[in-house]
Amino acid sequence: MGGLFVLRAGQVFDGERLIGRAAVMLEDGRVADVDTTGAPPPPAASVLDFGSDSFLMPGLIDAHVHLAFGATADVVSPLVELDDASLLASMRVAGERALHAGVTTVRDLGDRGFLSLVLRERGPRSGLPEILASGPPLTPPGGHCHFLGGEAAGEVELHRAVRERAERGCEFVKVMVSGGELGGGCPPYESQYALASLRRIVEEAHRAGCRTAAHVHGPRAVSDSLAAGFDTLEHVTFLTSDGVEAEEALVEQVAASARAVSVTVTSRPPGPSAGSPDADEIERAILENHGRLWRAGARLVPGSDAGVSPDRPHDALPSCLSALVGGIGMIPEDALRAATSVAAKSLGLAGRKGRITRGADADVLVVRGDPMCDLGAVRDVLAVFRDGVRAR
Repeated sequence: MGGLFVLRAGQVFDGERLIGRAAVMLEDGRVADVDTTGAPPPPAASVLDFGSDSFLMPGLIDAHVHLAFGATADVVSPLVELDDASLLASMRVAGERALHAGVTTVRDLGDRGFLSLVLRERGPRSGLPEILASGPPLTPPGGHCHFLGGEAAGEVELHRAVRERAERGCEFVKVMVSGGELGGGCPPYESQYALASLRRIVEEAHRAGCRTAAHVHGPRAVSDSLAAGFDTLEHVTFLTSDGVEAEEALVEQVAASARAVSVTVTSRPPGPSAGSPDADEIERAILENHGRLWRAGARLVPGSDAGVSPDRPHDALPSCLSALVGGIGMIPEDALRAATSVAAKSLGLAGRKGRITRGADADVLVVRGDPMCDLGAVRDVLAVFRDGVRAR
């Protein structure tokens, strides 16, 4: 993008605090300056004034998505049946849908055949969010999401799998520490890897320059992932064979660890299938425990788990932020931080994403209304900029 663009808005949230009415200047894909003085723009600048009722903020960061999943009742069959070209086309549509909703960065924590890396090769101005990738998640033979191609067991296979992800350019190594509901394997509350294996995975990933993400549901999986040194914990539902149980000591341990907890902020967190007799009770218990984590000082970031079911479309994140307030107990400003600057720090993007400040990437969301009062305003999108290019 050539030239200087000036965006004027009634309120500007810089990712950490509300700075009031301001003009945000974008140039060459970066935030060139933020002016709160009301000074006239440079003569050569192109000015976009969104009005006094507009709210400008950093583009949202979805910490947990699956671009290869189609948000349908059966997400497994297409992944098994589609060829790479067809699946890649579907992933592109998913990414475009997220960006159109104001999600300018996604962390894809499970694709097939490293297609998320192929997708992001199209560059920052391809009409897609920035994509952080893990490739196929590591899982034991026949384990949760084994159909994605990440089966690995034993020291040699695990070492080889971690090195492959690092060499291909993945920023994260994702491990299915506990089971799940997709593709067989053990149930969500049971662990799939021993602690010794988890420690080797994390050590090798960090040695290779990758961060690590642990898919965890059961209390043992949560505890083992903390002990192994994973950088982020995904879901953290504390599921057991007969419900949900989070001992206070483990809650305090998670909070004290300073690990980022990627909470699944959808209409129904992972657990029993929607419509089952226990689903509502499970959902309430999970949200209550996430609230306990928040009050204990845990670092929570929102992830939609987009794509894994019909109630988790790829543009779900803005609609789900209210769960951070109504379900977990944040105030709206905390929720906006969680989805911008806090998420950026947790994913290794501090200084570049999640902020409206000089030198940061020009990823900007402009909405109508005041999300500080009503988070629903983040769905009333006026404009989205990705790398300084207007995408909506």
